[in-house]
Amino acid sequence: MPFTQTPWSLSDLFSANDASELETAFAQLEKRVTEFEKYRADLTPNLDAEHFMEILEHSEQTTRQAYRVYGFAGLLFSADTQNQTAMALMGRVQQFFAELDNRTLFFSLWWKNLTDDQTQPFLAISGDYHYYLEALRLQKPHTLSEPEEKIINLKNVTGTGALTNLYDSITNRYSFKLEVDGATKEMTRGELMSYVRQADPDLRARAYQELYRIYSNDGPILGQMYQTLVRDWRNENVTLRNHANPIAARNLGNDIPDEAVEALLEVAQKNAIVFQRFFKIKARLLGMEKLRRYDVYAPASKSDKNYDFGKAAQMVLDSFAEFDPAFGKQAKRVFEEGHLDSEVRKGKRGGAFCWTVEPALTPWVLVNYQGKGDDVATLAHELGHAIHSMLAEKHSAFTQHACLPLAETASTFGEMMLIDRLLSEEKDPAIRRDMLFRQIDDNYATILRQSFFALFEKQAHEMVQNNASVDELAAAYLENLKTQFGDSVEISDEFKWEWVSIPHIFHTPFYVYAYAFGQLLVLALYKQFKTEGTSFKPKYIKLLAAGGSEAPETILREAGIDIRSAAFWQGGFDVLNGLVDELEKL
Repeated sequence: MPFTQTPWSLSDLFSANDASELETAFAQLEKRVTEFEKYRADLTPNLDAEHFMEILEHSEQTTRQAYRVYGFAGLLFSADTQNQTAMALMGRVQQFFAELDNRTLFFSLWWKNLTDDQTQPFLAISGDYHYYLEALRLQKPHTLSEPEEKIINLKNVTGTGALTNLYDSITNRYSFKLEVDGATKEMTRGELMSYVRQADPDLRARAYQELYRIYSNDGPILGQMYQTLVRDWRNENVTLRNHANPIAARNLGNDIPDEAVEALLEVAQKNAIVFQRFFKIKARLLGMEKLRRYDVYAPASKSDKNYDFGKAAQMVLDSFAEFDPAFGKQAKRVFEEGHLDSEVRKGKRGGAFCWTVEPALTPWVLVNYQGKGDDVATLAHELGHAIHSMLAEKHSAFTQHACLPLAETASTFGEMMLIDRLLSEEKDPAIRRDMLFRQIDDNYATILRQSFFALFEKQAHEMVQNNASVDELAAAYLENLKTQFGDSVEISDEFKWEWVSIPHIFHTPFYVYAYAFGQLLVLALYKQFKTEGTSFKPKYIKLLAAGGSEAPETILREAGIDIRSAAFWQGGFDVLNGLVDELEKL
């Protein structure tokens, strides 16, 4: 089939946002929740185990239907964040679901209140729901009373949910102007950022300056939004739920031990020197005394190779199929079912994501494809997420999703398979060298950059607690950059506003370490793949197919990985150090 850039189709969910079946779905959800409420009286420690399973299955089927409605609203809004109808639907859905959550909350509260002995008969027959039920009980020490939990659900609709929607609406309507080849062009952020990877150093600088000119105009407002989100996070998770600190709440949600996350971030800090060496090599190659922050993603050669979307899509599919034919077929499903939106449009959400709605549906993938090598890698990354979901689609809606750090495994591995293919096909030595440089660029962006984002978040959450101003947060971010780059990169003052341009720290506090976790994990796995060959594949597929049906530490232990060990994380940096050694010899 020919691959062309198109918006996605949401017809597998609902035919239109005013369709009668959407209203029917709201009514059916209301009915199912009313039925579920009748189970409240049955919930005693002596509940019949088979009846317990009926209740659980009713809940899971309702969750699937709810995910369809929520997914439709979210995907519609992502396709056009300026669409008033989509914005109104998002508000309606968030309010509706908060109310439904409150009406069904009694089940999880009952489950958490049982003693360990009382849970055993239920866990013994729970099948695929086993880890979901275990994970719920991890939250037991941090769970509030039913009235308090209901208040939190409701305040999130008009609090954090409303603020992050507002952040998206404000920042996705930004328009940037850049003079290119003598003509001033108006463009989206995604289009502007394509110029920071081009050979012209003046163009790179002007693209970054324009980005932060626009963000700095709203910096004080966006910064206030961030301060409010941070205060809300602490109020709920530290003050009310008694987590030890702000990041501990995310760690427990991921079911990743605090020690593992601390080990990861400490090893990343110690290894900043690996990338500082790399940036000095790059400066020499580019004929510069020292890189400016504008030059971090500069290409290593003058080649500005563009990839036609159709050919790029085929390359990505071929690289997946070469690893395993089933992977290629699964990735192709996204195209065949119209679940990919690859166009660049004003108002469309920037960046890229994969949205798994529920196990019975092929995931939806959003990219903003502009033909650069980076865009091809992003396409492979997001389709890797989709493959991960499809491998785990035999699980329930409660156990399909891997936790955030493991969720980056298939996507990052997919990128590495693509790079292998591109290197094997590319004959031009300048382009090959550029690809090797870009590989380390990407590792920088995924490992060190994201780790230092997480370190900034830890600092920012404490600073906001101590009443720091937005300007003080911006100054702290600039210091964070100076520590990260050391003496290898010159940093201009406007980069102090970079933090307000990072959606993840607004949407999902402490999400970002998942990228570093996933990338270092994949470096270890990829090393195993190169050593073991085909015998590696069943183990890797099993890891992905587990989805969220077991604790991440258990899944990884079976693959021979100890995530609490600093030595494990150091192993990933040792691989990168070896790549930098190779580049030094070029």
